[in-house]
Amino acid sequence: MSNMNSSLKKIKIVHLTSVHSFQDTRIFWKECISLTNAGYEVYLVAPCSQEAPASINNVNFIAFPKAQNRFMRMLWSTWLVYKTALTVPAALYHFHDPELIPIALLLKMQGKKVVYDVHEDVPRQILNKFWLPKYLRSAISFLFEKIENFASRFFDAIVTATPFIRNRFQEIGCKKVVDINNYPILGEIQKRKPFVSKGTSSVCYVGNIAPVRGIFEMLKAVEIGETNLLLAGNFINSSVYDEATSMPGWQYVEYLGYLDRVQVAGVLAKSVAGLVVLHPTQNYLDSQPVKMYEYMAAGLPIIASNFEYWKKIINKHRCGICVDPLDVQEIARAIQTIVENLEEAEKMGDRGRLAIETEYNWHKEEEKLLQLYQNLFDENLPI
Repeated sequence: MSNMNSSLKKIKIVHLTSVHSFQDTRIFWKECISLTNAGYEVYLVAPCSQEAPASINNVNFIAFPKAQNRFMRMLWSTWLVYKTALTVPAALYHFHDPELIPIALLLKMQGKKVVYDVHEDVPRQILNKFWLPKYLRSAISFLFEKIENFASRFFDAIVTATPFIRNRFQEIGCKKVVDINNYPILGEIQKRKPFVSKGTSSVCYVGNIAPVRGIFEMLKAVEIGETNLLLAGNFINSSVYDEATSMPGWQYVEYLGYLDRVQVAGVLAKSVAGLVVLHPTQNYLDSQPVKMYEYMAAGLPIIASNFEYWKKIINKHRCGICVDPLDVQEIARAIQTIVENLEEAEKMGDRGRLAIETEYNWHKEEEKLLQLYQNLFDENLPI
C-alpha cells in the first residue's frame, strides 16, 4: 500500500502456524511477502523438518522442530509456537491454525492484538476427518464450532479464505471480518502454449490425493478414455496409495509426487485440462479450491464438480465443464470432449485466463489485507 504512513513502517508482525510449511503458499508467498513489501517487519513462526533459512524475501523465519505425529503437534508444537511468539515483541500476531486458538487467547490476555486466519470451515471439515471415529465426528464438530465461535469474538479481526466462511463469522457478531481469497499471483503461472502445437492430450490433477478428492473416479475415467493423467501431490496415506496403484487406470498415470511452485507450473504447461472433481461433502460445497484458479491462470479448461458455487464461476466465464464427481462416465466424457476438441478447449482456457487477470488474482486480495492492517493501526495499535 503505497500511501502507508511512514511512521508505521517496520512495525513488527508475527505470523504463527503449527501445521503449515514455512513456505506455505497462502501464509508465506502471499500474505507475508505482501506485508513485507508494504514495509512491515514480518516474522513467520513455523515447523520445519530441516534447517530453515534465516529469511527469504525479507521475511524472517523462526523455525521449531516438526512434530512426529498429530497428537504431539496439537500439544507440544502449540506450546512451542506460544513460547516462540513471545520472543518477538510484535505489534500484531496473526495465527493460521484452529489448534492455536488457546494460545491466541493467552496473547489477547496479555494485551496483544490478534488476527485469526481461517483457511477452512473447520466444523464442516471435521465431519470428513478420516482419522476420527465416525460416531464422534458430529459431536466434535458441534463442540469445536461452539469453542471457535466464542473465542473468535475476542480477536481483533478474522481473515477468511472464502466469502462463505466470512458470512459465518459475520453472523455471530465478530467485529472485523474480511475474506481474502487464495487467488493466484499474477505472473507466477504463465499462460500455456497453444494446445494444437503441443502434441499432448494429458490432463492433470495437482493437490492432496484422497478418495474424497476424487482419486478413484479420476483413475476410472482415464482408464475409460485411455487418457494420460499427470498426478502431482501427496497421498493421504499408504492404503490409498496401495489401492490406487493396484487399479487398472494407474497404467495411464504419470505420478510426480509433491512438487514445488515452479514444478507445478511446468505440469500445467504440459496439460490440456485440469481436474478438480472433489466429492460433494459439506466442507467442499462452498469452498474455493486453489488449484481450480491455478488451472485457469495457466489457461487450462477446468473439469470440475457440479457444485452450485463452482458452476456459477465456470458458467459465467465459460471456462470449463461441470460434472457429477461421483459419475465416472460423465467425467470420462468431459475429458474426451476436451481432448477431441482442442480448438474449443483453447477458447475455454483463454476465457479462464482472462477471468484471472481481471477478477480472481492476488493483487486484489492483497489490497484487502493491507487495508485491514491499516485499519488496525488507525486504532492506535501499540508498537
